[in-house]
Amino acid sequence: MAQPALLVVDKPSGITSHQVVARARRALGTKKVGHAGTLDPMATGVLVLGVEKGTRLLGHLLLTTKSYAATIRLGQATTTDDAEGEVTDAVGATLAGVGAGLRAGVDALTGTISQVPSTVSAIKVNGQRAYALARKGEDVELAARQVTVSRFEVLDVRQTRADSLDVVDLDVVVDCSSGTYIRALARDLGASLGVGGHLTALRRTRVGPFGLEHATWDAELPSLEPGELFDTHPYPLAQIAPLAFDTVEVDAASARDIGYGRSLPLTVPADPTALVHDGRLLALYRPSAHGSEPVAVLM
Repeated sequence: MAQPALLVVDKPSGITSHQVVARARRALGTKKVGHAGTLDPMATGVLVLGVEKGTRLLGHLLLTTKSYAATIRLGQATTTDDAEGEVTDAVGATLAGVGAGLRAGVDALTGTISQVPSTVSAIKVNGQRAYALARKGEDVELAARQVTVSRFEVLDVRQTRADSLDVVDLDVVVDCSSGTYIRALARDLGASLGVGGHLTALRRTRVGPFGLEHATWDAELPSLEPGELFDTHPYPLAQIAPLAFDTVEVDAASARDIGYGRSLPLTVPADPTALVHDGRLLALYRPSAHGSEPVAVLM
């Protein structure tokens, strides 16, 4: 049986987050694998999986900040705001044409902004996913929501050709709050410049405390047959805990009480705090009137 763990994956392009989970289940020999924070099939990069009781940590991880590297194409708009959709408007773009307004357009999309998500997002509308309704040809109107883009930086600007049309490609990095759609940033930047825009590449480099440097499994590996093994290096929960939580070492007596789900006369610094003993993550606790109380017991 697989040990409780977190697995940080560098997801490849072309497969869904659910397919990554399915591959991990086969590789680790367990059905108890879940993921936190989906990535579109086109996108690559950091995807956090929980294994066995590690799935119980996923809802407590602070994954509210994310970082991306992306390429935005100016001069073409698409039905999905990314390269997987059909081109709906192709007016083209030139360096000279977008140069004067580019800085102002980026600045207007930085900070706390009101953003309308892409119509092919996973947001539910009357109980159905927006992307499912859009694929049926139905009109999808999503409400604007506040998101925070703390960094929107253009690293490179270049003239290129696409479909016999002059376009401009931007390589950008974005730090943002959870719920921000990078596709929508590409769409809105193109609209502000009057040329349309969409995303041609997206790579998530960080989610919460987990970056590409923590990735220990490349899901590019082919689909595995049952029983076929390879080295995945999941992080034991006690090893990952300090990355995600304030951590307190407890003694053996407290460890026994934790096993019974008891409150402790122990002051913990945060909600939640990871309690560890003898190299094992025992539970998450939060402050209470008389010390601390359990949030999730993992023993």
